[in-house]
Amino acid sequence: MAFRNRARRGRPGRTAATAALTAVAVAFGGSQALAQTPPAGFYVPPADIATDSPGGIIRAEPSPLLIEVPSPDGPVPAAATRIMYQSSDTHGNPIAVTGTYLDPAAPWIGPGPRPLVSMAPGTQGQGDQCAPSKLLSQLIYFDYPLDLRGEYELPFMTAMLAQGIAVVMTDYEGLGTPGHHTYVNRKAQGHAVLDAARAAMNLPNTKISSGAPVALWGYSQGGGASAAAAELHQSYAPELDIKGAYAGAPPADLAEVLEVVDGTVLTGVIGYAINGFAHAYPEITPIIEDEVNDLGRSVLRDVATQCVAETALRFGFQQTRDYTRSREPLSVVLNRHDVVLEILADQRLGNARPSVPVLVQAGTADDIVPAQQVRTLVAEWCELGGTVRLSPNELPPVLPGLAVNHAVPYLAGVGESIEFINDRFAGSAAPSSC
Repeated sequence: MAFRNRARRGRPGRTAATAALTAVAVAFGGSQALAQTPPAGFYVPPADIATDSPGGIIRAEPSPLLIEVPSPDGPVPAAATRIMYQSSDTHGNPIAVTGTYLDPAAPWIGPGPRPLVSMAPGTQGQGDQCAPSKLLSQLIYFDYPLDLRGEYELPFMTAMLAQGIAVVMTDYEGLGTPGHHTYVNRKAQGHAVLDAARAAMNLPNTKISSGAPVALWGYSQGGGASAAAAELHQSYAPELDIKGAYAGAPPADLAEVLEVVDGTVLTGVIGYAINGFAHAYPEITPIIEDEVNDLGRSVLRDVATQCVAETALRFGFQQTRDYTRSREPLSVVLNRHDVVLEILADQRLGNARPSVPVLVQAGTADDIVPAQQVRTLVAEWCELGGTVRLSPNELPPVLPGLAVNHAVPYLAGVGESIEFINDRFAGSAAPSSC
């Protein structure tokens, strides 16, 4: 199975949704701006990864940021630590996941103890070089002709650190570590986000306490991960004192997302999802093998080692009907297989009440993650008794399929999302659309 046994090679890339931001950074930063390269050995888990419990630290080491300014309270904006911690895959098996904890230099001037944000990154790619814990030490990396990467979550992370809020960001399962990254897998991502918060509190000599208040944060893939963590909180990590969650443009119903993203600049991310689900559910591998043609196999093999900019540049605006033997779109092909439908149904968000207040943002003309399935998620959470605020961005369609209407709402909504998190830490009453 060519698409399941990929070579592990270091080829970077960057997200199409932030292509403009990346281009600006390249213009000002040059074609390459590198910091210390993380040692490959750090990302290889020990033979026995089980610690005492999920969130246990397997290993940790300093991870200097590209730009740090010394201060009496530590490096500004933060002292970073690369971590490997125990988490659980979608079936509950122990796995090793990596990430980064950032201990802020700025004082916390809000009420109570210094809080922590567990940040779920948006789509990075599927190659190991795309792991956020590797990208945080680099400004921009470009390797001719299409290999481009840079950590686009850094501005939002810095906004938290500047307020004295500690931040931990997971790499998710298989991103940096062996195995396929289980892209948009509800349980694996939710576990990784919650266990990252546990791991941050298990680190010694930090500025947060073991019972620090926590908030969840994520957009797009990260929005789905944050939403999943909010749903899984009480059953998986009830000891965490989570005050609220921000879930921007969450892909709550993958079947609906598949239909919309097909033929856009991000068609190739469908390959990430298929590779990841074949890794988590080997029983679907024969189905994929039977349904895709030689071009489809080639795409699955190639995207497994790419970051998202390269995937967008190579496979953007292609149609998945060109990848199947029947010449039908993948959404039609997969709909014929009950085992696939059962897996997709299990991935759906909205079947469990989030245990904390949630701010959900969505672009009404989002051309990657459709707004209708986001509205359905909010309605279902409301019916279950959740406290949910839906905040739509009504930007009219701009160059449909290019992800403009997916990226702009994230940038436009950052003030509201940070205010929402700050209000949860302050103990203010949470707004609700229910």
